[in-house]
Amino acid sequence: MPPHFLDGQPHDHLDRPRRQRIAGEPLRIGVGGPVGSGKTALVAALCRQLRDEVSLAVLTNDIYTTEDADFLRRHAVLPDERIAAVQTGGCPHTAIRDDITANLDAIDDLIAGNDRLDLVLVESGGDNLTATFSSGLVDVQIFVIDVAGGDKVPRKGGPGVTYSDLLVINKTDLAPMVGADLDVMRRDAATVRGDRPFVLISLTGDPAATAVLSWVREQLRVPV
Repeated sequence: MPPHFLDGQPHDHLDRPRRQRIAGEPLRIGVGGPVGSGKTALVAALCRQLRDEVSLAVLTNDIYTTEDADFLRRHAVLPDERIAAVQTGGCPHTAIRDDITANLDAIDDLIAGNDRLDLVLVESGGDNLTATFSSGLVDVQIFVIDVAGGDKVPRKGGPGVTYSDLLVINKTDLAPMVGADLDVMRRDAATVRGDRPFVLISLTGDPAATAVLSWVREQLRVPV
């Protein structure tokens, strides 16, 4: 498959370099996707399931607010000191791909302010299908789309859909209401992603996000 082009420049995500983790550093997992796809709800579900197993923290990105971090605090998915927010002040992808300084500083603060962290979930602000994380910021990335966008979304491709380490097709319970064909979404996701994994989930039917949770646990078992 030829490299995808972003801003006029080729980005071959199949061969993107991986961040060199130092022994003892937490695993960093990016969670990106369009507005309303269910990123924050997925992060909350993962926190509830993992908080008694591993030491984890969450970093959210919003343009002008701390809304996603506030949502996580209100629902008490983690102690407040384990939740931080970055206000990007511009396009959401800028702070996760182009100038990651604010996110790196926030991660350093989370590491310094908590016991030895095993995992940091970094949630992007809502963006479009081109949103990807810098390999200097996260180790692996999840991209979340939702059925309400229609069954055409997977075949539209884009770096997030095609090259993320895990594609999550969320809100499958809405398929009958929006006329989306889940078999079409499965077929098209398999076509554009090749052997890269994807899952279909409904947090209404499975609040634990079992398939995503299993994948995250696998990443935690990979040695540094």
